[in-house]
This record gives sequence, C-alpha cells and structure tokens, in this order.
Amino acid sequence: MSPASTAVPGPVRTCIGCRERAAKSELLRVTAGSDADGRPVVAPDPTAIRPGRGAHLHPTSACYDLAVRRRAFSRALRRPGEGLSTESLRTYLASLPGTTSTTSTTDHPSQKELEQ
Repeated sequence: MSPASTAVPGPVRTCIGCRERAAKSELLRVTAGSDADGRPVVAPDPTAIRPGRGAHLHPTSACYDLAVRRRAFSRALRRPGEGLSTESLRTYLASLPGTTSTTSTTDHPSQKELEQ
C-alpha cells in the first residue's frame, strides 16, 4: 500500500490519548481555560474557535482515560504544574451520544495501550 493511498484528506492531527493520527474533523479540540472560580481547566472546544493553544482528542472515554493517565493535557497545552482539572471535559464527553464509559471499541485503544 503506498503512502498516497493511506493519506487522510484535509488537515491531520494526533489524538493526545491514543496517539493515533486522524482527520481533524474526527477529533475534539480542547483548550486550557478557567472555571467560575478561576481554577485552570481543560475546556472542550467543539467549534474550534477558542483562542490559545489547543490539543486534539478522539471524543471517546477510552482516549480521555488514556490522556488523563499519561498526563497528556498539561503537556500538550503547555501548562505544566498548573493542575488542570478535566472534570468539565469528562462531563462533556459523557453527554455526547454514543460515548460510553467502557472501552468497547475494536480499533482504538487496544488493551496493550491501556496497560502502558
């Protein structure tokens, strides 16, 4: 299979959870923001219009769990040591239709990736 036949049309981004490359339209953009009390949080940006540095994540609980385990949010958003809360993102993902709290998908992430 040639590289041209596996190319994804349009912009490509890497999921910070499973580290797979995917079309930008398949991923959810997240940014660093603040909650009502001024504490730093990871905020979902489904329209991709918020200013500032963003990171991309498959909108699944499996990729979210991997990103939390790997502490990928603070690293990808370049906010080390701030203790970014991901609760608002978890709530947003839970509200999406078809998003489950289990890792029942077959193509990502694998059990091997979850154990890392």
